[in-house]
Amino acid sequence: MTIDWTALGEVTAVSIGVTFAVVVVFAFGVLGLARYEGAKEEGGTSAVGAAQAGLCLLACVAVVAYGIYLIVPQFH
Repeated sequence: MTIDWTALGEVTAVSIGVTFAVVVVFAFGVLGLARYEGAKEEGGTSAVGAAQAGLCLLACVAVVAYGIYLIVPQFH
């Protein structure tokens, strides 16, 4: 049995890259939520902060759901 090191390296690189991207998008979502909450405490609202938080967190949920879809064979 031989191991295809190129395929293993590609899977590792993609996995690390996607993980980093999801963490960055999640951090932007938390930043938008903090922006929204900060404006709310000052008596105002931040539509940009709410939209940023909503879009970023929705993107994270979509990526996680897609990953679960790829892993669980009953969904295919």
